[in-house]
Amino acid sequence: MDLSNQRATRAFLRTAGVSGGVATGTLVEEIETHISVIFLHRDRVLKLKKAVRFAYLDFSDPQTRLELCRREVDLNKRTAPELYRGVRTIVRRPDGSLALDEDGEVVDAVVEMARFEQDALFSQLALDGRLDDPLLDTLARRIADFHDSLPALPGRCGHDAIRRALAANTEAFAATSFATHPDVSALLANIERTVEDKKQQLESRGRSGRIRRCHGDLHLGNICLFRGQPTLFDCLEFDEDLASIDVLYDLAFLLMDLWRAGRQQAANRVFNRYLDHTGDTRDLGLMPLYVAMRATIRAHIAATRADSLAAEKDAAQKARREAQTHIDLARESLAARQPRLVAIGGLSGSGKSTAAAAVAPYTGPIPGARILSTDRIRKALWGADPLTQLPPEAYTPQMSERVYEAQRRETETVIAGGASVIADGVFLKAAERAAIAQVADAANVAFNGFWLEAPESTLVQRVEERRNDPSDATADVVRLQKQNAGNQTDWPQIDAGTTIGATRDQILRNIDA
Repeated sequence: MDLSNQRATRAFLRTAGVSGGVATGTLVEEIETHISVIFLHRDRVLKLKKAVRFAYLDFSDPQTRLELCRREVDLNKRTAPELYRGVRTIVRRPDGSLALDEDGEVVDAVVEMARFEQDALFSQLALDGRLDDPLLDTLARRIADFHDSLPALPGRCGHDAIRRALAANTEAFAATSFATHPDVSALLANIERTVEDKKQQLESRGRSGRIRRCHGDLHLGNICLFRGQPTLFDCLEFDEDLASIDVLYDLAFLLMDLWRAGRQQAANRVFNRYLDHTGDTRDLGLMPLYVAMRATIRAHIAATRADSLAAEKDAAQKARREAQTHIDLARESLAARQPRLVAIGGLSGSGKSTAAAAVAPYTGPIPGARILSTDRIRKALWGADPLTQLPPEAYTPQMSERVYEAQRRETETVIAGGASVIADGVFLKAAERAAIAQVADAANVAFNGFWLEAPESTLVQRVEERRNDPSDATADVVRLQKQNAGNQTDWPQIDAGTTIGATRDQILRNIDA
């Protein structure tokens, strides 16, 4: 609820830009969230924390708001130093008027930020279909680098951290009209059971140093394209416990948000590119729980908004639908699905990696399968970037054996942690195909192997047209593979000579069968 009258402050900020402490500027737009009001001026932004108190935060005191503004700037300079300019105090002059950064009674504070256009938000980019693969790859790399830069928090337990988040969710729902909603009570009970079922795995995250002071609120609306780069901003500043979390739980907010926006392939791509950089693949079976938790957070925020808009029937109904959508997504994420292994083989140019990326979102629970590509593994073993062309000695039979062995070891790790895998490679030799199938057999999980077929002319054309691809295959490599391939009869053959959608559907039908 609103605990103080900020009408005068808000009226002042509608006319106040900031230039060296002098009030100036014209308001372009005003945006209100459940905890903030953002005033967009021509070349700068002023962000005011609303004087509210909820189960999970208390902004009721002006001095607290000032301290949290300072903390917000300090924390966000980790990822957006050029976006955050500083904190401005709002004071009351002796004549009763308000001013910025003068002597007087402090009545409030704002964070000053550089201005960017609203269509640069990743939430808008997702709606517009402007999240292309290079941008997603860069975003994944920036998040991975950020997480890797954070120190581990000694003594932190992953199980305790997620229980704190669950308690906050439960308390927040209890303060809304959704408190008695049967879907909510069933969902919260399911999450609690899952947390206890995965207690040992959650506890191990702390022991392995994966609990860190993260962003904490990493959804699409808190990422923007600033000066041409994906930029993380507006991290959670009001509760150190709620932001001291598993790095995978931090990532899960973005993946959940992409999934809800209908960008399942984008979510899986960010997931896989992030893991390529961090190698944090031992506990991926926690991701469905983490995604469900993040969806539940968005649900209770929407439920709170629906209650506050009760007098505005259409807006309240829209917020209630949003809450229900997130509840449904959380339930979907927690639906029981066993890990499985899918192997996709075929000659260079047959579309293995493209097919793997198309199939992965629908293999296993949200956010889909971990893709283990021999092309990327080879580059990593060689110590090279995925797009760096390797010399011929990187493609000796001995090196290829190392690559397939590394793929099998990593597959074992991911499956043991409770997640599904798509193994992407040529798998030209029968022994290679048998060995990857044996991994599934040893782990007692379902296995499907597929061999992609396309005319040689199509294969050659595809490899010759490749740009910015981890594969170094050439037309000559394709022809040599064709000579050595023989008849592939142990895995079902998939016609990969048409569209990727047709190839994907053939594979998914065979998996379901």
